[in-house]
Amino acid sequence: MSNRERSIRVLVAKPGLDGHDRGAKIVVRVLRDAGMEVIYTGLRQTIDQIVAAARDEDVDVVGLSILSGSHLEITERLMKKLKEERLDDKMVVVGGTIPTRKDSEKLKSMGVAAVFPPETNTDTIVEFLRSSYKRRDN
Repeated sequence: MSNRERSIRVLVAKPGLDGHDRGAKIVVRVLRDAGMEVIYTGLRQTIDQIVAAARDEDVDVVGLSILSGSHLEITERLMKKLKEERLDDKMVVVGGTIPTRKDSEKLKSMGVAAVFPPETNTDTIVEFLRSSYKRRDN
């Protein structure tokens, strides 16, 4: 089955101790309304839990929502674990409080496909995932 025959499967995860998930829940709803299959892991997930969910749910995209300021460390650990588990074909996107352009650039140098700060329009997220997914399928 080609990617075009099924919905994009997205895992939305809240890693670490951050207890605020309002933005993540909004993104989950928007992606579902756009026809994507979304698995939301809930709050305070470990990297191991996120990677296991990505594997078990056979997702196409792993989306991290991080407001704690530890986005660089968490993302670096996630990317390493995905590679160790041979899941580094999953597209990774990061949203949340990313304070500087330098941080966004650093995340992208780790292999993150896109960074979505809080002011990002949800249509931008949907369109990015759709267009990126189509490119990967070709």
